[in-house]
Amino acid sequence: MTKKEIVKAISDQIGLTQLKTKEIVQKTFDAIVETLIEERRIELRNFGVFEVKKRAARKARNPRTGDKVFVPEKYVVTFKPGKEMEEKVRQLEEAAARAALEAQARGDSPPADGLNGQVPTQP
Repeated sequence: MTKKEIVKAISDQIGLTQLKTKEIVQKTFDAIVETLIEERRIELRNFGVFEVKKRAARKARNPRTGDKVFVPEKYVVTFKPGKEMEEKVRQLEEAAARAALEAQARGDSPPADGLNGQVPTQP
């Protein structure tokens, strides 16, 4: 999904124009980035935690040539999903597992996502 698709979905739900919704979505993203730069951590309840962490310098290997390469330290953004998001992803896993078992029982081979083209439903 792209930002444009997110904007369209939100504007359809709340009845604002796509232009105004795009501005709000962009301001939200900008605020997240600014907070990460200034405070290095932002916690969004029921969503997750973004955090800036320092990745240590290390030695790596160029896969093409096999030569050793020094990779300097750098800052990276990490994300740890909140409980609500974890639960929804777990439901997706469970739906995929059920679909795979059903397909196996029928003798079919399931598609790569294991959902047989279906979107999992909420309980």
